[in-house]
Amino acid sequence: MTAIFEAIFQTTLRTPMNRRQFLQTTAAAAAAVASPSLALNAPEPFRLRYILSSAMYGEMPLDTILPEVAKAGCEAIDIWCKVHGNQREQITEMGDAAFAVKLANHHVQLGVSTRYPLGPFGLQEEMAWMKSFEGKVIVTGSKGPKDPEGDAAKEAVKKFLEEMKPHVAKAEELGITIAIENHVGQAIYHPDSLRYFAEFNRSANLGIAFAPHHLFRWAGDIPKLIRDLGAKQIPFMYFQEHSEGMMKKTSKEIEMQQLPGFGGSLDYRLVVKALRDIGYTGFVEIFMHPTPRGIPILPTVAEITAAINKSRTYVEKCLAETA
Repeated sequence: MTAIFEAIFQTTLRTPMNRRQFLQTTAAAAAAVASPSLALNAPEPFRLRYILSSAMYGEMPLDTILPEVAKAGCEAIDIWCKVHGNQREQITEMGDAAFAVKLANHHVQLGVSTRYPLGPFGLQEEMAWMKSFEGKVIVTGSKGPKDPEGDAAKEAVKKFLEEMKPHVAKAEELGITIAIENHVGQAIYHPDSLRYFAEFNRSANLGIAFAPHHLFRWAGDIPKLIRDLGAKQIPFMYFQEHSEGMMKKTSKEIEMQQLPGFGGSLDYRLVVKALRDIGYTGFVEIFMHPTPRGIPILPTVAEITAAINKSRTYVEKCLAETA
């Protein structure tokens, strides 16, 4: 006799039960025994996939940064180049074989390469390099007119997508996703351009590196923009908000407000609820810009990782409140 039927039998001994109740209970138990997949196939709880930016550690060596991936609750590393970090240059200097050994020794997966200097039309070699390491995403900016809105944004996005076709074709061939950041001063920046991108983009290998810190003028629209884009259009997202300390030297307290849970004004409960609602599966990166660029966000490795974990704990609290 199975444990389920044993439990029913014991219950009937203790609790008065009419024939109909007994049959209904027994039938339900039989269905559970016959179809255990009903329980096994229950949807997994929504979770966020964190990735660690090497730039948070300035120009520290990879051997120092890679052990922090697991400590920061992340599943992969995002490699940055100058001027924000120099880990991509470190890899070039040491060679791919040596980098592969370091990844293996530290049990780290390469997830993202952030390559703004290459631009969206200069990624062919980097995509092949990422493929050799089973990387997933390359983040860069867009090309075209500065901050277009309305019809101008529509035309700029259509032109950009047309120009991206050979690069997207290569990305599709290699299984790499190109993520275009909605960066101020570029063609894809204004909310109009993001919505037109969602309307006209047809490739699963091209998407948006969604950057709330560049949308501070429309902070109240961020959750709706996430929903307008949808999970298929956002392979990568920064958990960063605008701060005066992004662009000029301020107190460390103000600079750190770019990070979730450090006193900024962005309501991450609404942000993560939108991500939950669209079934988001891309990477999220807790991130900030120090001033000047290229320095660690805090003096020591332990302090940097602790700050990232403080943000992650805050984000997870916000996520729990949306369940």
